[in-house]
Amino acid sequence: MPGPSATLSELQALHGEKYRWLLLLAVMVGTMAAIMSSTIINVAVPDMSRHFGLGQERAQWVASGFMIAMTVSMLTTPWLLARYGYRRTYAGTMLVLLAGNIVGALAPDFSLVLAARVVAGLAAGVVQPIPAIIIVQTFEPHEQGRAGGIFGMGVVLAPAIGPSIGGLLVDWFGWRSIFFMVVPFCLASLWLARRYVPSSPPRGALTKNRGGKLDWPGLLLASTGTICLLNGLVQLHGAASRSALLLLGAAAAAWIGFVARQRRLGRRLAQSGDAPLMNLALYAHRPFAMGSIVAFIYGMALFGSTYLLPVYMRLALMLSPSHVGTVLLPAGIMLGITIPLAGRLADRQPTHLLVSTGLVLLASSFALMGTVGLSASLWLLTAWAIVGRIGLGFILPSLNSGSIRGLPRELLPQGSSSINFLRTLGGAAGISICGIVLEWRLAAHGDTLANPATSAGRLAAFNETFYLLAALCALALLAAWRLRAGTRLGKPD
Repeated sequence: MPGPSATLSELQALHGEKYRWLLLLAVMVGTMAAIMSSTIINVAVPDMSRHFGLGQERAQWVASGFMIAMTVSMLTTPWLLARYGYRRTYAGTMLVLLAGNIVGALAPDFSLVLAARVVAGLAAGVVQPIPAIIIVQTFEPHEQGRAGGIFGMGVVLAPAIGPSIGGLLVDWFGWRSIFFMVVPFCLASLWLARRYVPSSPPRGALTKNRGGKLDWPGLLLASTGTICLLNGLVQLHGAASRSALLLLGAAAAAWIGFVARQRRLGRRLAQSGDAPLMNLALYAHRPFAMGSIVAFIYGMALFGSTYLLPVYMRLALMLSPSHVGTVLLPAGIMLGITIPLAGRLADRQPTHLLVSTGLVLLASSFALMGTVGLSASLWLLTAWAIVGRIGLGFILPSLNSGSIRGLPRELLPQGSSSINFLRTLGGAAGISICGIVLEWRLAAHGDTLANPATSAGRLAAFNETFYLLAALCALALLAAWRLRAGTRLGKPD
C-alpha cells in the first residue's frame, strides 16, 4: 500500500509498467460516477415533482442546477491541483460527490435536494478535466490515443446504462433510490485513489501557484455569465423577449468582464503568483485555439441532438418508447465499439484528420435524418443514428488530448479544464438553441407539439432543426482541419 504522500515517480517504481493503466482505471471510475450523477436524475424528476407537489419546471432545476454548477467548477481544477495535488483533489471531490448524493437521497424537502444536487455538480465538474491531464502526462505519445479510447469506452457506459438502471430503481424502490446508484462508484474511486493516484501536483505546475489565491471575482463573473446565458436562452424559448434580452445582455457583460480580468491576471502572474482561472496564453497555441472552437460547437451539436432525437422519434415519427430504444441501442453499441478502435488510430493518425472525419460523419447523420419520412423503415432511421455515433467515436478519443498535447506542461491543467468547460457550456446552450429553433419552425409551419397527431409541417420543422445541427458540424469542420500541432497564433497576453 503506497504511503499518504506517494509521488507519481514512487508509484511508477512500485507498480511498474502496468501502473499507468491502473491510474487510468482509478480516474475513469470517478469520472463515470460524475457523469452518471448528471444523467440519472432525469428519470426521477416526474416522481420527485409529485412527491414534493412541484411544477415540472421547478422540479427540473435539480438537473439544471447540477449542470450549471458542474460547468463553472471545471475552471477551478487547475488551482486545486496546484494547491492540493492529484490525490487530495480527486479524493476530496469523490467525497463531496458521495455526500451530495446521500444528502439528496435523505433530504426531507426539495430545497435541500436542490442544494445537494448543486454541491454534487461542483464536485462532478472538478473531476472531469483530470483524466485528460493524466493521459498526456503518464502515457507516451504513441499510447495516448489508445488510453483515450479505453477511457472513453468506459465513460460512455455511464450515460448509456445509467438512465436504464435508474428507471428500474425508481419503479422498484422510488425516486430516492436513484441517488444511491452513484455510491458504489464513489467508494470504489476512493479506494483506487488511495492506491494509485499520486499525491503530487501535475508535473510542470508552478510551485509558487501552490500558495496563490483562487480567483473568486473571476469565478463569480463566470458563474454570472453562465447562469444568465442559460436562463436567457430559456426565456427566449418561452417568448419572454424582454427578459431574455436583459439576461443575455448581462451574460455578455459578465463574460467581457471575465475575459478582461483573466488577461490582467495573466500579465501579472510572474509577479503575484495568482493564476487566472483561464490563462489566455493557451489561445496563442493554434491546436488548442482551434480545438476550443471545435469543442464548443461539438458540445452544442452533441447535447442538442441528445435532446432532439428522442423527441423527434416520439412526437414527429410517433414511435413508441420501445421503438425509440430499438433505434438508439444499436447506435450506442456501435459507439462503444468505435471509441477504442478510433483510440488506436489516434496513436498513428493526425488529430485533425480523425476529428474532421468524425465531424463529417456526424454532419451526414443529421442531414440524413432530415430525409426520413413517416413511411421510412425503422432500420433506415437506425442506420443514420449509427452513422452519427461512429462519428462521435472518432471525435471523443482525439479532441481533448490532441488539443492540449502540444501545450507547455505548466498549462496542461488549464488547457484541460478550459476545453471541458467550453464543451459543456456549448452543450448546455445547444439544448436551448435546438428548442428555440424547433419552436420557431413549428410556428412557421402552423403546428405545435401540443397537438396529439403529427403532420407534414411538424416533420419539416424537425428536419430543419437537424439541418441546423449539420451546419454547426460543418462550421466546426473549418476549425478541426487546422488542428495541426506546432504552431503558435501570436504572442500570448
